[in-house]
Amino acid sequence: MSDAKQLVNQLFKNSNINVPANRMPLFDKFLQDKQNQAIINQIIQNQNQLMAKWQTEERIADILQQSVRIANATVGKPYEAKLDFEKYGWQDIVSYQLEGLEPIGLQYNENTGLITGVPTQSGDINFTFKFKLKEQPEDAPANEKQITLIINPDPKTLWKNLESDKNDSHWKEDNVTVFAPIGDRHILVSSKRGRSHANIGSFREDDFAFHDLPNGWSMVVVADGAGSAKLSRKGSALACAAVVNYFQEATAVESMFAFDELVQQHTGKTGEDTQQKLNHLVYNNLGKAAFQAHKQLEAFATSEGITLKDLSSTLIFTLFKKYDAGYLLLSFGVGDCPIAVLNKDITEVTLMNWLDVGEFGGGTRFITMPEIFQSDKFSTRFGFKLLNDFSYLFMMSDGIYDPKFVVEANLPNITKWQEFLADLNGQNADGIKVELRTDNEEIKAQFSQWMDFWSPGNHDDRTLAIVF
Repeated sequence: MSDAKQLVNQLFKNSNINVPANRMPLFDKFLQDKQNQAIINQIIQNQNQLMAKWQTEERIADILQQSVRIANATVGKPYEAKLDFEKYGWQDIVSYQLEGLEPIGLQYNENTGLITGVPTQSGDINFTFKFKLKEQPEDAPANEKQITLIINPDPKTLWKNLESDKNDSHWKEDNVTVFAPIGDRHILVSSKRGRSHANIGSFREDDFAFHDLPNGWSMVVVADGAGSAKLSRKGSALACAAVVNYFQEATAVESMFAFDELVQQHTGKTGEDTQQKLNHLVYNNLGKAAFQAHKQLEAFATSEGITLKDLSSTLIFTLFKKYDAGYLLLSFGVGDCPIAVLNKDITEVTLMNWLDVGEFGGGTRFITMPEIFQSDKFSTRFGFKLLNDFSYLFMMSDGIYDPKFVVEANLPNITKWQEFLADLNGQNADGIKVELRTDNEEIKAQFSQWMDFWSPGNHDDRTLAIVF
């Protein structure tokens, strides 16, 4: 009764009606009238309904203005994000639906609360969240809230692929992939211009070469031209050609026959110090080849009126030959391109060179640097290994090494090479598989496609040679 009296009293005051003290008995009797009580109850009911409706409107406004952020998506990549009602405090929402997801390749599952799919377009995409609160009548129209989903473009599509200038006097193909016999094995090699070069239409700086020699030896050469050197594309090509040419010269062919007798002595354990003689042969033959590459680069620089530094390039090469005792592998390396051999059952890896990185190397070195040949570490740049057999010989530029092995410390780890082989076999983000079989007619196409793998921040030229 007191609430009703207070309510009516307030209503009277709002209408400038004051009930004096001497009229209070009359006022009390007025309030006790059944008809008046019915009116008062109706006023209270209407008042409560009005306040409830206002609270509902306020709640709807809060939800409409509420900031809702869901994880960004990327075009072409599988997407999953939860629309978390508990997190947003939406427990009072009794019905809802999402509109506008299907046209962009997404869908919403009410059972899981997940937005899933593969986005087909980029941008700040708005979709509509239609909902009703439990306080709203069933026939009330749904409330509509716009939610923004940021879909990033596929980063690959942001890179241009501009052809290099074919009229340039030192032009070479942007991408090359070759599969061919070599010795009693096969070689699969690909050299691809990096995205950073393709984006501006510049040239592929990497290069490679391979050849079977008349004395039973086979050789593979890989060079990585320095991106900062204006003619490094020519430097890498000249370096590869110089090494191949050297080992085809009659004197070099003849000198390599000396290995045959020494290998027989070495494996026959005649008691002679064959290891030292073999080391000397490796140093003498491969050292001359490396120095000839340097001298030819020097001569070219002079003829072109450029500096030797303009031709800066790393250089690695490997020679291998099969003997009755197994395979003899010889190697040379300057720069940051690794050479690795995996044993037959892929349980061990043998590194045939050290890299010019970190404290030991002091940074990348190039075959154009005269100090390479004057350093007391020059003799350590040669490798010699006699193996019963091998499964793979890998030679690569840092465009492969950096994204796939990251740091030099991973190179001696056979697990990392097993993972690398698994990657080649299709265990990668794109599911691209290279079947390393000599009868695989699609091997070049598969390998070329694999070489285009995406690795954030790694857009340099890529060269990978596999002998198997």
